[in-house]
Amino acid sequence: MEILWLLIPMSVFLVLVMGGIFWWSVRSGQFDDLDGPAYRILADDDTPSPESTAKNASDIEKSEK
Repeated sequence: MEILWLLIPMSVFLVLVMGGIFWWSVRSGQFDDLDGPAYRILADDDTPSPESTAKNASDIEKSEK
């Protein structure tokens, strides 16, 4: 039972150290996604929607008159 006087403070200290290391890694950008933006550019759909095509066509007709 006396070992609890040693194990409880050691476990609290260990949790604080692990939390500090995790906090440092998050703040320093260790978990940033570096590949995601590159794949989002490739997956971007550049085809115009039918609504915008019809709107642009009507704008062009108005400007020609």
